[in-house]
Amino acid sequence: MISSDGIRGYNDMMILYLILNEPSYGYEISKEIKNRTNSSYIIKETTLYSAFTRLEKNGYLESFYGNETFGKRRTYYRITDAGIAYYQEKCREWQLTKEVVDKFIF
Repeated sequence: MISSDGIRGYNDMMILYLILNEPSYGYEISKEIKNRTNSSYIIKETTLYSAFTRLEKNGYLESFYGNETFGKRRTYYRITDAGIAYYQEKCREWQLTKEVVDKFIF
């Protein structure tokens, strides 16, 4: 299992990646992170929703209600143009971070 401390700075990148092509909602995003990491990283609900709030405040994503016909209405999130630019910046940052850390791994 990956410690949340080690990956904290990249939660935004993972969330934005998952909504690059189509909007999604919290539970689906959380489930997809868990599935893609083979349960090595499970994002906490509070971490996820704090990220949504921060990303929306910074203009990187926008929220809207879905058109569910039953049950509670879901809040969906879609990436903005600024969010795409931020995602690309985070990817470059990750590449540099990985290059540096790789120099200390045998």
